[in-house]
Amino acid sequence: MSWRVANTCAERKFGSATRKQIIMFLADKASDDGSGIWCSKGTIQRHTELGETTVKRTVREFLKEGILIETGARTCKNGFTVVYRIDLAKVEALDPTLEPEIETGSTVAPVQSGPGTGSTVAGVPGPPRPPNHPKTIHKPPTREREAAADQEAEKVLAAYPPDRLRGKAACLVQIEEAMKEGIRSEDMRQAVQAYATDSAGFTRSKVCFSDNWFQLRRWQAYVEKQAEDREKATALQADHHARLACWISDRSPMCKHITAKQIDGLLASRLVTQAQILAAGLKS
Repeated sequence: MSWRVANTCAERKFGSATRKQIIMFLADKASDDGSGIWCSKGTIQRHTELGETTVKRTVREFLKEGILIETGARTCKNGFTVVYRIDLAKVEALDPTLEPEIETGSTVAPVQSGPGTGSTVAGVPGPPRPPNHPKTIHKPPTREREAAADQEAEKVLAAYPPDRLRGKAACLVQIEEAMKEGIRSEDMRQAVQAYATDSAGFTRSKVCFSDNWFQLRRWQAYVEKQAEDREKATALQADHHARLACWISDRSPMCKHITAKQIDGLLASRLVTQAQILAAGLKS
């Protein structure tokens, strides 16, 4: 364990609570230079209690961003485990979690209605706006925003099988908490619908009532599966577009099967140029 690596990671923003949780666990296993991290994704999953798909996706993201580096492999009972190193230079380049220090000094008249312009006791100008200025007060969420959030939560709960609904107020609180974490209401609703389909025909002793289902975050596995499916679909579409771009570049006879919509997509992604489209005998 290295306090230096752990403190460095703790003082940086990683974009989400999940990413921060995983990097802190890895930092706990690192040497002072960030190397020697020897733990499998299964170990990370067990200790952080995150989903397996989430752990795998997050580690891939860290590798792609250069925050994690594969330095080798070590044998274990299940075959081998990858050895990682945290790139401290990459971590230190991230945004800090600390608030920037602002030198304020003390003014002759502590309470002001506008920016301080006069001299101060210590000879240091006062802050551009005093803390008690009305514009520094954070406005509470509007009723319209709260009502919209309530409506989205209601739509999610309405998708749950009606014979298993229980504790509506508690369910809505859990749904709104998930939405505050950044989970889209549409993804939550699709997760509920997927569970309803999977559990159709279950006896009452095997089903999960709504209050427990949301409390135990049973929706998380479905949301992660949706994200994984979207990634696969995006990758397949990219591969398909690359193949079409090759046909156009080679002026293949297969170009006759390319639709106008596909041509627009290729142009938008800048895989081909307008001149290449025309040279292949196609029209945009």
